[in-house]
Amino acid sequence: MSYYSPSIEKLIEGFEKLPSIGHKTAVRLAFHILDASEEDVTEFINAITNAKANLKYCSECFNISDTDPCPICSSPKRDKSIICVVEDVKDIIAMERTHEFKGVYHVLHGSISPMNGIGPDEIKIKELLNRIQNNSEIKEIIVATNPRVEGEATAMYISKILKPLGVKVTRIAHGIPVGGDLEYTDEVTLTKALEGRHEF
Repeated sequence: MSYYSPSIEKLIEGFEKLPSIGHKTAVRLAFHILDASEEDVTEFINAITNAKANLKYCSECFNISDTDPCPICSSPKRDKSIICVVEDVKDIIAMERTHEFKGVYHVLHGSISPMNGIGPDEIKIKELLNRIQNNSEIKEIIVATNPRVEGEATAMYISKILKPLGVKVTRIAHGIPVGGDLEYTDEVTLTKALEGRHEF
């Protein structure tokens, strides 16, 4: 039996759909919204609506951006001969916080996971391959997938399909703890991982 009115219950259910949000947190968030001013609520709703309407995938790297190409791909200051391959958009933010990487990115939007029915065709590996084949200036691919079983399998697969193209393929060093995610890794650890990367 619910103690809340249907409108509040629906709001709580909406928050519970967010990652890492349990029932108690969802209740707190729902009541926070109800206690907020009309102006703050409208601003919050508009921010969500505008993000959904205006954000798109960069046609080069598949980062999420307001523009296509994204600011990183379109920057003349970035070294386009080095591509860092990451699993998720949040991993770009983690890498950028180090202020060490000056190349560009390629976002896979996942990792190979046969247990979950995710093969190479379900993530952006084919697009990476096309990108390399269509650009002779690319010298190095840094594989920065997360150091988990799925990330390692993805890294090995990428290395295997790129070796015949004659491009240098490196893997970030494991300064990052196994089982960890890039988005939660501190800048110093990520910097060391970049410095200690090795060729497959």
